[in-house]
Amino acid sequence: MPRLDFPRVRWLVFFLTAFVLVAADQITKNWIRGYDLGEVIFRRGFFRIQHIENAGAGFGLFQGYSSALLVVDFVALGLILLYLIFLFGRFGFPATRTSWVALGLIFSGTTGNLIDRLNPAVGGITDFIYIGPWPAFNVADSSITIGVVLLAYSLLFTKQKT
Repeated sequence: MPRLDFPRVRWLVFFLTAFVLVAADQITKNWIRGYDLGEVIFRRGFFRIQHIENAGAGFGLFQGYSSALLVVDFVALGLILLYLIFLFGRFGFPATRTSWVALGLIFSGTTGNLIDRLNPAVGGITDFIYIGPWPAFNVADSSITIGVVLLAYSLLFTKQKT
C-alpha cells in the first residue's frame, strides 16, 4: 500500500477539519435560531442550552464594534492562510498533524463566527451553550479555544517533522 504524502495530507487534514466544524457550527446555530431569543431549550444541573445573540466578541466583550470585529476576523483568516501558503516552507511550522488540526480548528471557528457577523438577519453571533458560570458560547468558539490549546501543546511538547 503506498504511503500518503504528508504535504498533501496536511492540507486535507486542515480543510477537512475546517469544513466539518463550520458545517457543525452552522447546523447547530440554525437549529437554535428556530427557538425564540432567550428561550431555554434544555437545562440539567449546571448545563443549559439557551438561544442568545452576542453582538460582540468572546465573553460579551466589544459590544457594538461589529465592523471592527469583521475586520479582525478577515485579517485572522488571511494571516492563517498566508502563513500556511507562503511562509510554511520558510519556517517549517506547523509540521505535525496536531498543529495542522489546531490551525484548522482556529480557522473553522473564525469562519463560523464570521458567517454570523455577515448575516444581517442574525444580528450577531448565535450562542447557546452554558456551562456553569461561563458565558454562553457555540461550536465555533469551542473550535477556536480547543485549537489554541492544541497549537500551544504542539509548539511546546511535540517534535516538528516535515
